[in-house]
Amino acid sequence: MEDNKKIKLSLASQIFIALVLAIIVGLLMQNCADIAADFIKPFGTIFLNLVKFIVVPIVLLSIMSGIVSMKDIRKVGSIGIKTVIYYLFTTAFAITIGLTGGTLFKGFFPVISTSDLTYEASEATPFMNVIVDIFPSNFIAPMSSASMLQVIVMALLFGFSIILVGDKAKNVASGVEDLNAVCMKCMELILRLSPIGVFCLLCPVVAANGAAIIGSLAMVLLAAYICYILHMVIVYSFFIKTLGGMSPIKFFKEQFPAIIFAFSSASSVGTLPINLKGVEKMGASKEVASFVLPLGATINMDGTAIYQGVCAIFIAACYGISLTPSQMITIVLTATLASIGTAGVPGAGMVMLAMVLTSVGLPVEGIALVAGVDRIFDMGRTVVNITGDASCAVIVSKLESKKNK
Repeated sequence: MEDNKKIKLSLASQIFIALVLAIIVGLLMQNCADIAADFIKPFGTIFLNLVKFIVVPIVLLSIMSGIVSMKDIRKVGSIGIKTVIYYLFTTAFAITIGLTGGTLFKGFFPVISTSDLTYEASEATPFMNVIVDIFPSNFIAPMSSASMLQVIVMALLFGFSIILVGDKAKNVASGVEDLNAVCMKCMELILRLSPIGVFCLLCPVVAANGAAIIGSLAMVLLAAYICYILHMVIVYSFFIKTLGGMSPIKFFKEQFPAIIFAFSSASSVGTLPINLKGVEKMGASKEVASFVLPLGATINMDGTAIYQGVCAIFIAACYGISLTPSQMITIVLTATLASIGTAGVPGAGMVMLAMVLTSVGLPVEGIALVAGVDRIFDMGRTVVNITGDASCAVIVSKLESKKNK
């Protein structure tokens, strides 16, 4: 039995091999990208649909399960406050790194003509509407539309109610635990298809964008990816070591399967099941992880914040505008606050970028400069987002266990 285990490739290794094959096949198929889009991508979409199908019940039940297992509303509040402070703090760090990196690379950025650009930005929702929209008016709608903030609010309300009812609800509490276990098993079955899903999602992207990566936006993409890596290696490593008491090398090693999956799927919410398994292997308590990670997949957007900074500097340079220190501070504040409520789905960063550009008076049409390769930016920023979620789960779990001791 031991020999069979040694021979069998781990899921992380299978996903990595699929990733490498997707890049090779994608580069070979650059002249027939349509075939990749028509016949390979649909299988990737099927896999992503299955992941999205299980995500809503996992978010709802795992948060409820986490709250119920804490048996104390004050403990939930303690974890919630630590989580939100950490997310806002690291997002502010991220946008600062993005702006600094963008400024350092500014001289290398290509100056692209902006005379015939058009981009229709969707209107920003008024702040009070955002607050109102967090609270569901219907039991089914938040789950059918995968409105994650509303699903989280539902989970909080039901979880608190089960605790407050006490012994009368012990069968309900047990039912929540059982249903959560069933959904986790369903997730495991779906994740066995990950290597196929990763290949089918990434291959068409490489086939369509292979030449574009080496083209005019190569320096902008390089700047963003250097900032992504620096943020993970410096900021997360520092907090994991000092607050989490864990070796950063061990952290990134255990995080690797989630990183590969996030890179190929470009979906924070879709990566949630793998992230949950990863942080539990790192020693994070299940009750903390099942509360912190679903929340992070919705409100923690460090990678997206870095992307805002780099792209704002690039778009400003193309229009011959130099951003002032006060404009940069405005970008930091806007991107940090806008990250709350931005859904963890592919392309959400474009909506945030429109808000950031508007806040400092830059032309929103400038988004058209980066829209063509947004998917390439998105893959990297999703990796940063989910790694930030994992670091938070490990750190908050460690802080809570210290407090309990």
